[in-house]
Amino acid sequence: MISLTAAEIADLTHGRLTVQTDVVPSSVVTDSREVSPGSLYVAKRGEHADGHDFVAAAFERGAVLVLAEREVADADGNPYPAVVVKDAVLAMGALAAECVRRIRSGREQRGEDFTVVGITGSAGKTTTKDLLAGIFSAAGNTIAPQGSYNGEVGVPLTVFSADEDTRFLVIEMGATGIGHIKYLADLVKPDIGVVLMVGTAHAGEFGGVENIAKTKGELVEALDEQGTAVINLDDGRVAAMRTRTKAKVLGFTAAPATTEEVEARNVVVTDEGHPTFDLVLPDGGPSVRVRSRLIGGHHVTNLLAAAAAAFAAGIPAEDIAVALSSQSAASRWRMERIEREDGVTIINDAFNANPESMRAALRTLADLGQGRRTWAVLGAMLELGEDSIREHTAVGTQVVRLNISRLVVVGREARALYVSAIQEGSWGDECSFTETVDEAYELLQNELRPGDLVLFKSSKAVGLRHLGDRIALPPRAGSAGDSAAGDAANEGNDLQ
Repeated sequence: MISLTAAEIADLTHGRLTVQTDVVPSSVVTDSREVSPGSLYVAKRGEHADGHDFVAAAFERGAVLVLAEREVADADGNPYPAVVVKDAVLAMGALAAECVRRIRSGREQRGEDFTVVGITGSAGKTTTKDLLAGIFSAAGNTIAPQGSYNGEVGVPLTVFSADEDTRFLVIEMGATGIGHIKYLADLVKPDIGVVLMVGTAHAGEFGGVENIAKTKGELVEALDEQGTAVINLDDGRVAAMRTRTKAKVLGFTAAPATTEEVEARNVVVTDEGHPTFDLVLPDGGPSVRVRSRLIGGHHVTNLLAAAAAAFAAGIPAEDIAVALSSQSAASRWRMERIEREDGVTIINDAFNANPESMRAALRTLADLGQGRRTWAVLGAMLELGEDSIREHTAVGTQVVRLNISRLVVVGREARALYVSAIQEGSWGDECSFTETVDEAYELLQNELRPGDLVLFKSSKAVGLRHLGDRIALPPRAGSAGDSAAGDAANEGNDLQ
């Protein structure tokens, strides 16, 4: 972390120091349980808890300063050392912006490069972030988010992990409304902005898909003339962002392209579900073969995006191909494949869900399931607004048309999916509806057989990712899927 004194923190955040102190925090955390000696603890208000209630616990664990929205005193009535601000989250953003500014300034003074890459899109952000971090790590000190730290809290926390030795800073940017991406981009001032796709995730919150496109495009609008906008030419709404930026535009596509774009040629998905292709970069050099270890043909978009961003940052073609071909999954519950010892295969892709990612996951299930009994265990896609029933109905129809063997729909918010599958296929026992995750667990435990392939997919709040983890364990004695396996199957650590 960049060194900031308590007085500097107060000045940058327009806050008030409760106690005069010259401490210099060594880290920033928003969870009191993650405090280590020297931490700055941010006492923000959450959906279910108020961080101010845990200030005492933070100091017991070694915090030296608190960023808070009100003064908090100890048992004797003495105020804890704190910077009191109007809004703790906005104050985090102000500190993050200053950290980026100091890193860039310091490295420029030493004649060293510093590259910030911002990534946004309705799906694939975390996968692309992980891939790009893998490429950059071989070329220099790289900082990237943990998991899906991509909002007004997660982005500053990522920045606070960087220091003067950081060569590449990769930032994932999520949004639930217009202006959110602009806010994040203004904090980190990216040199390269990557836009993956415009989908229907959070359409209800945004007020429509066009507003989603408007928000995602805020990233390329934030770039200056020296920057590079990396855009997906296979998504019409993203391709249209070419006119919204002052920066150089570098497109990527899996379709025939010009010599000025990044292209995937001769795309093949192996029997194991791994996409492979010839990567063509606009440098006039020969193509390089990428043999990805990710699961699903839809990852070609993410692989190309990472390749294009790395090329824009000056990474050689061969190094890009080697890094993309060597990486498997890095974040959990994103097409995470787990092999149980009794022959049941689990694909846990239930970290999030929208219509686009749901369709991609189901196509992958069908492709991988040739000659096997396939299960789609599906929950609701949340935050679709007035499109919810229509989109869930379309998914139910797709399950039938892809000849998925069994469908288990979990939760009333996804019932339209179950009804549409019944109507499309006149299914009987092939289609099941359960009110709860526990009911689905009992059904699967009783009916899974060796050799079955099971996909779990839903929005995060539905909790099917945890159901997938439970099913990944060895089957109980007495269940139809019984086996002699005694140890838990490898839980893996794959990605979106």
